[in-house]
Amino acid sequence: MTGIDWEEPFCGEGNNCFRIGTDAGGNAYIAVAGQEDAPLTDSREALRSLILEIKAGKADHLL
Repeated sequence: MTGIDWEEPFCGEGNNCFRIGTDAGGNAYIAVAGQEDAPLTDSREALRSLILEIKAGKADHLL
């Protein structure tokens, strides 16, 4: 995809690497590193909300 400014990959343990990107239209993207052609797409505000909820511990039950 063109027009997406991807951040450097974030890698947890093992090979679980994700990238976050944004575009000039206010959209945010999350993709598995190496598969940026098939990202999850939503607004920057939705991505911000997701990150804040994760940081608040609301996804800890998935660990």
